[in-house]
Amino acid sequence: MPAGGRPTVRSRRLGTALRQYRLAAKLDQPQAAEVIAASQARISRLESGSVTARVIEVRLLLDAYGIEDLEVRSKLEDLAKHSKKRGWWLEHAEHLRPDYLDHIALEDDATYIREWQQVLVPGLLQTSAYTEAVIQTSPTYMPSERVAKMLKVREARQAKINEGGAAYSAVIWEAVISHPLVSVETHRQQLSAILEVGKRKNVTVQVLPFSVGALATVTSAFSTFSFDSEPTVQAVALENLRGTSVLEGPEDLAAYANMYDLLRSAALAPDASAKLIRGVLRTLKEDSS
Repeated sequence: MPAGGRPTVRSRRLGTALRQYRLAAKLDQPQAAEVIAASQARISRLESGSVTARVIEVRLLLDAYGIEDLEVRSKLEDLAKHSKKRGWWLEHAEHLRPDYLDHIALEDDATYIREWQQVLVPGLLQTSAYTEAVIQTSPTYMPSERVAKMLKVREARQAKINEGGAAYSAVIWEAVISHPLVSVETHRQQLSAILEVGKRKNVTVQVLPFSVGALATVTSAFSTFSFDSEPTVQAVALENLRGTSVLEGPEDLAAYANMYDLLRSAALAPDASAKLIRGVLRTLKEDSS
């Protein structure tokens, strides 16, 4: 059973891949079960992610499915090896929603992270002061000690980007930049931080201008994740009223990959985006003087 008695992101990813390869090989679950000398129920649980495949099971199934690509095989074997691995975020599990833990696990494994935000500064770019200000506006009271833990988690998440562990790309609607939802001083610090992080080689920040019209209203905030050397989208996290939902179906992945490409193409280039942010910063300084 995956850690915590529930499917983990890694076990689900492994199960989804095994199912796709089985279907491509035109084998049914009873036939797959014969390959590993197990029951059909075992195959069903493996493919749903409710249990984690052993490495030997992965190897046997991939042999039966005709998968010879060494990179694919290595990736899936690694998922089997590490699906129960205790990530740093589990130290804070009692303070975090399960869906948030899933989101962090996706970030931790990702080689490419792309994010669209139309209301708030993306979490991986937020300063502690900005995060705290946003938390304090929530209608749900959060004790100061829990706020401190949330800030610590946010800082740990950002280490992935700051240390160059993934290529990160963000498209942010101009409203997020030009209309502060927090104090002016906190917003100024936040914009300065975005400019600084945007200088990193693994980071690209673009602003979607008001001039593009209704494109910014087509979809709410989302993040896409890739786990290989190529930026093919393999998981999507959607923010909603109830938390975060993770999508892994092929049609969903294709739709959000296409949506992000549309947003990125319509957004200002990184240099022009930085220029816009600097202009807003100057305006904020002039208004406060």
